[in-house]
Amino acid sequence: MSDTSDHHDLSFDEFDERRNPGPDVTGFDEVVDRAISRRGLLRSGMAFGAAALITGTNASLFAGRAEAASRMAFQAVPANTLDTVTVPKGYNWHTVVKWGEPLWSHGVEFDQATRGTGISQETAFGDNNDGMSLFTSGNRHVLAVNNEYTNRSIIYGNRQTKLPEGADDVRKGKAAHGVSVMELRNNGGRWSVVKDSPYNRRITADTPIVITGPARGHALLKTEADPAGTTVLGTYNNCGNGRTPWGTYLACEENFNGYYASSDDMFEPTAEMKRYGVGKKDWGYAWSTADDRFDISKHPNECNRFGYVVEIDPLDPTSTPRKLTALGRFKHENAEVVVANNGQVVVYMGDDERGEFIYRFVSDGRYAVGGDNSGLLDAGTLSVAKFNDDLSGEWLDLTPESTSMASLAEICIHTRQAASVVKATTMDRPEWVAANPNRAEIYCCLTNNKNRGKKPNKGGDPTPVGGPNPREGNKYGQIVRWRPDAGDHTSSTFTWDLFVLAGNPTVHQDDRKGSQNVDRDNMFNSPDGMAFDTTGLVWIQTDGNYSDKDDFAGMGNNQMLVADPDSGEIKRFMVGPRECEVTGITWSPDKRTVFVGIQHPGEKGDSHFPDGGASVPRSVVIAISRDDGGLIG
Repeated sequence: MSDTSDHHDLSFDEFDERRNPGPDVTGFDEVVDRAISRRGLLRSGMAFGAAALITGTNASLFAGRAEAASRMAFQAVPANTLDTVTVPKGYNWHTVVKWGEPLWSHGVEFDQATRGTGISQETAFGDNNDGMSLFTSGNRHVLAVNNEYTNRSIIYGNRQTKLPEGADDVRKGKAAHGVSVMELRNNGGRWSVVKDSPYNRRITADTPIVITGPARGHALLKTEADPAGTTVLGTYNNCGNGRTPWGTYLACEENFNGYYASSDDMFEPTAEMKRYGVGKKDWGYAWSTADDRFDISKHPNECNRFGYVVEIDPLDPTSTPRKLTALGRFKHENAEVVVANNGQVVVYMGDDERGEFIYRFVSDGRYAVGGDNSGLLDAGTLSVAKFNDDLSGEWLDLTPESTSMASLAEICIHTRQAASVVKATTMDRPEWVAANPNRAEIYCCLTNNKNRGKKPNKGGDPTPVGGPNPREGNKYGQIVRWRPDAGDHTSSTFTWDLFVLAGNPTVHQDDRKGSQNVDRDNMFNSPDGMAFDTTGLVWIQTDGNYSDKDDFAGMGNNQMLVADPDSGEIKRFMVGPRECEVTGITWSPDKRTVFVGIQHPGEKGDSHFPDGGASVPRSVVIAISRDDGGLIG
């Protein structure tokens, strides 16, 4: 039964911790000793990158950046708490598509009073858009967008409970999840959806998807509805994304655990379920009340069929999406794809939960331009990162031998457990990963971690202060980067440093003020989304505390910044509306438009973006361009 009366308004993180708390604090003295040792190391002059800036050494990675000419020719946007999008002088923005907007002419326009029905939502743009990519075929432009989840208090806000109350409510909620694929057209500088385009498509929680890779057909993936363990219905809670060189879209399943419940109060979730946060209560969606497969007491294997990367061909609307079990099962943030010098395809991925890990997949096969690359992400080596305090690192292969698991299939289903066995580095919530297009260099947003140095992760792995996670109870987050040895993405070793530590220099003068490249004019917290443009600048999007007070005073709403990897300079490019997350980014082929996602404005009730007045707040994709029509990245 889905009893959510006490937690339906919690975030995913808060929900997970309340329903399924991790182990108690363990080894605290050891954690403190390591933290002190780490500080001593930094003070000794062996500091690196941004951490050096905090401790006052002269080993700054960005020494001399103030003298270098800025590559960012726009006027920085001040932090603010306005209920709109703010862009630099000389730039403009407009809405491209909103939650509930029909993609076909037979669809129903969004109803502000009812917020739609199951039928209307199945033909409309989904809710809470996140990662996205634009694909081009001839002169046609097709946008694939993740629709991560729904805010129950908004989508069901037309009733007192603000929760689903019947089968059609569940149908609507399931249809609001998944992926929206739609053709866009630029008319006089304004982008909009081409209704009835043959490319338009909704992939939801009920769409058939083929399972591929090592876990296909494994006993843990077999259910009453799918005794072969080869086909699953749906994808949902897709967060970040990726795109392949052969033109497919990668949607990444993240907080899949929040959709399961048990009708049997006596049912005890397994240890494997608990590691992924699956329990007897869901997050308020009540899907199990209308669809038995989400009842873990009846179908305990169903949850093993989610938490994967899903490959979609946006330019072939007849194609069947594929769940790529070879890339592992965890709370995927995004999937950054690069081609190594020898042609092997490498995918970097983060597991977005406190104290979880960063992963890498290296394909067995090699990419062939114009060839058949459809199976490249079905077979390869999955590994997990270990960051050493001496600024070196290594990739630990996850194999039956290294993990003592029975098979590669089991590793691909219980990937977190495998990573714990080999003692990978627990990280401060790995979010988006981005690859520098100009050199072999990878960046990852570590958004925050209130448990750092205080509590182990859900698997009982320690989370000591040190290495790329240098602050206890980390409120602000940081960005770590690494360079594979010899510039080879398939190398088993790398070196690393910190590009930036976010913080608030107007409130703190200790390590919470952030690194030297953070000041009162560009300060931010909780870096989340991230992508490079073709010029080598990196765009950083935030999903953090927007209270604008106390530790976060002066930071305003969530925002998007641009950074120069060479100089370390960071400038604020955009501020979103109230209570939103800024997430998802892609460019038009001519680089004159950047598309950006605005997710969950008004999630706590203080926004009417984008329509204003007393309208329902709606997640949207916006397009930003220069007034003079110039290039953006």
